[in-house]
Amino acid sequence: MRFEPKTLDYELSPYTGLTRESWLEAAKYLMEGMFHNIPSMDAPVIMPRKETKVTYPQPNDPERRKRAEIFEGLARSFFIAAPLIHNEPELELCGFKVRDYYKQQVLRACTKGDANFVMDWESLCAEDPNPFAAHQQTVETCALVICLWMCREEIWAAYTQEEKDRIAAFLSGYGHGNTVPQNWRLFNMLDLAFLHMEGYSIDEDIMREHAQAILSYYAGDGWYRDGHSFDYYSCWAFQVYAPIWNQWYGYEKEPYLAKRFEENSNKLMETYADFFDRDGFTNMWGRSNVYRNAATSAFDGNLFLRNATANPGLARRIASGSLLQFFTREDFLYEGVPTLGFYGQFTPLVQGYSCAESPFWLGKAFLCLHLPAEHPFWTAKEENGTWEQLGEKETKVTTLDGPALCFSNHGANGETIFRTGKIVKSQGDDHGMWNYSKLSYNSKYPWESAPTCELESQQYVLHDLTQDYIDKCNVTFWHGEKDHVLYRRQFFGYNNSAECHWLQMLNLADFVVPYGIVRVDKMRLFRRPIELTLGAYGFPDNGTEILQKECGNAKAIILKGHDFTGREKQLAMTIYDGWEELAIKESTGTNPDSEKSIIVYAKTTRRKQYGYEPYIMISQVITKEALEDFTEEELFPIASVEYTDPERCGGYGPVVVTLKDGTVRTIDFDGIEGKLEL
Repeated sequence: MRFEPKTLDYELSPYTGLTRESWLEAAKYLMEGMFHNIPSMDAPVIMPRKETKVTYPQPNDPERRKRAEIFEGLARSFFIAAPLIHNEPELELCGFKVRDYYKQQVLRACTKGDANFVMDWESLCAEDPNPFAAHQQTVETCALVICLWMCREEIWAAYTQEEKDRIAAFLSGYGHGNTVPQNWRLFNMLDLAFLHMEGYSIDEDIMREHAQAILSYYAGDGWYRDGHSFDYYSCWAFQVYAPIWNQWYGYEKEPYLAKRFEENSNKLMETYADFFDRDGFTNMWGRSNVYRNAATSAFDGNLFLRNATANPGLARRIASGSLLQFFTREDFLYEGVPTLGFYGQFTPLVQGYSCAESPFWLGKAFLCLHLPAEHPFWTAKEENGTWEQLGEKETKVTTLDGPALCFSNHGANGETIFRTGKIVKSQGDDHGMWNYSKLSYNSKYPWESAPTCELESQQYVLHDLTQDYIDKCNVTFWHGEKDHVLYRRQFFGYNNSAECHWLQMLNLADFVVPYGIVRVDKMRLFRRPIELTLGAYGFPDNGTEILQKECGNAKAIILKGHDFTGREKQLAMTIYDGWEELAIKESTGTNPDSEKSIIVYAKTTRRKQYGYEPYIMISQVITKEALEDFTEEELFPIASVEYTDPERCGGYGPVVVTLKDGTVRTIDFDGIEGKLEL
């Protein structure tokens, strides 16, 4: 059952119609689905689980993993319940008084010997003697303290002093205990900040150690590095928890650190709105895609700050648009609970650290309900930022060298496309490459997993014909943008045991056109013969019209159809120099939107070990949310390609691409060797 808001106001919210009351309705929609699966007041938040092979707990897992699931269900659903409890203390859903249920379950989770005890730090250390071990429960303690703060009067203040002390002792163990040296440090920081705020003693040196480390992860442009990669954790962890920490602790106790966290949040706000498309859609990118619209919580995080710069009307428009992106789909829920997928259940994106209750992390988007009804976030008229200024065929490109992110807002189709870098994944980590190593990520075409071993959407796949093995690009170096062209380098099967010249690689160069991206990439190969494929975005196949066109030496395949929701879709891939053929591959179970899908792909072969064959490969992928035909100029935008070498292979020197609209793009790989960044 999809969400249908009852309260709509298109004067206040001309883009989405959603108001604060609509958000409360959406929260109840999720809570009702959850409570339908809870048999009694004594039962924990354990939800139906469709996927059982990847997610936890597994049959042979230790007891701490089973207890972690109970805690995930409680704490993450509390993100949604807490603002409801504060706004409607007497709320009943499905026969449950919501306040009483959470008041009881929180206390039971912290009480040793209780059937719903989730294990305190001492118990975990007894089961796992590794002195440096960190445990999933630490993550959930952070959600717990945020929610206890959000409904402080209704739940925390209603506990006896003994009960508060019991919960505080539970939190103290985790706050002072081991953690993972990445965004997890913030969980400990908020545990300790909550305890300090409530008058309990904490080790301020441990707090300071974590806070300085978090600041050291900052890469610039509002983004923090979380491990090797950049992804939404920078937004729904660093840029939510650090502002809350400022309010609870930092402004008072660590003013220098608090000031820096505030500056970093405001820096993110300068460009973050352009990370979403014209409809407010969140792009499927990075790990933990089951958290969906939690990516919008960074706007609310900014509003925790003393000197917040988020535009409230724009922030609400994006938050509401992203909520509608997911909540209005019939496949969003499985037995009343958000699926382990991006839209419907989609196992290729599921990760082993998730359980059936993990998607409730999307409840972080509901933190905006801590803002009172009179706050500008709720009273300002919706705005749509960049999208209100873009011309019909205009594209805005934002390039951030710190996190290696380039995102383009396309006025022609309303889509936002990411191009990313500074990526390191292990050989064979297909899941990691899908999340991070795609050549581009489109807000309306979520990434597709592999239909065959020799083909990927928006990825090159290399087939070594001598030893008959397949390689994919697991490492992406970033060079940055020069004269409107983005330069990167990808390695096939990168590993530290081989020097770079003994690795197959590609130099990447791409630039925007109104409906998409043109690629002018260059092979850097040391051994042949090889076959190479490149796929377009996966296209949802719910009855697709397939067309083919040619113009000179260029070929195009056009797909026309509809996505799962019935929305019109159209995709075209065009190939020019360097490619031999263009084809399609039909697939099942590899697309997050629809059960069936189609990938248009290009293919070429290089057979001579040292022959001077074409190095440059030129292609284009364009898309639109309508079935009206692309024009001839849109399908075949290139008027001429000028090479430096007389053989027109592109082995050396600049390549000048002139488009039919007069735009000239010069692709010159000289000099990128000295500035390649991870």
